Amino acid sequence: MQTVTLNNGVEMPILGFGVFQIPEAETQAAVEAALAAGYRHLDTAASYLNEAAVGAAIKASGIAREELFVTTKLWIQHAPAGNVQEDTKRAFENSLARLGLDYVDLYLIHQPLGDYYSEWRAMQEINKEGRARAIGVSNFHPDRLVDLIDHNEIVPAVNQIETHPFHQREADQALMRERGVQIESWGPFAEGKNNLFTDPVLSNIAEAHGKSVAQVVLRWLIQRDVVVIPKSVRPERMAQNLDVFDFTLTDEQMGGIAALDTGASLFFDHRDPAMVSWLGGRRIN
Repeated sequence: MQTVTLNNGVEMPILGFGVFQIPEAETQAAVEAALAAGYRHLDTAASYLNEAAVGAAIKASGIAREELFVTTKLWIQHAPAGNVQEDTKRAFENSLARLGLDYVDLYLIHQPLGDYYSEWRAMQEINKEGRARAIGVSNFHPDRLVDLIDHNEIVPAVNQIETHPFHQREADQALMRERGVQIESWGPFAEGKNNLFTDPVLSNIAEAHGKSVAQVVLRWLIQRDVVVIPKSVRPERMAQNLDVFDFTLTDEQMGGIAALDTGASLFFDHRDPAMVSWLGGRRIN
């Protein structure tokens, strides 16, 4: 498996398996199938409510812990009259317990909301203790990312953001590269929006390589050095999504995909006051 080297030297597989929107009752079987297919990079979050099922699948697999790269995420902590740093540490311990692990490979702030400065200070301590080999963020726009970097000791290793052919984040990636932050894609297939799977540009490229549109999208991201975590509950799709290292897109094909960029989210804007209020109001135990 191809890897990227994070800013602290940790090696991260460029292709992993995500479990967002997989129901808890189906997660263990899906992760077991993914591990059997060859995935060694798993991505979950406290807010997905399926960390325990991911942990059960890891345990059932019998795969050595050091062979796996496991990511989970911290939800917004709510303690206006308390201590967000302590709450962050408790949330991390709860995630470890649900996963049944002694450490995670990557721990992310899930949303750029609330007192994420206190969260980050706690995460820096967790990182120094070795219980999270790397720490990073998710859904941070460039301004918030730079502000966090400039006023803290540890530079986030990763920023996991919406990245797909219709929202390509080229400028964001360029800034992250300058600052030593690895870009990671969520929603690589845009959940099928804009008829992604039948898009003529992507379909023609897929036909030229004897591959699927999904494989072309994953290959496009990998050639851009973007870490990607596609989700599927179908073993045949899991295997297909791994089979993207035996072909290369030409410069012309990369340019054709670049022309699909709309420069806007297909899901939600973290700068929309209504969305900020909705996210901030969610409580994760």
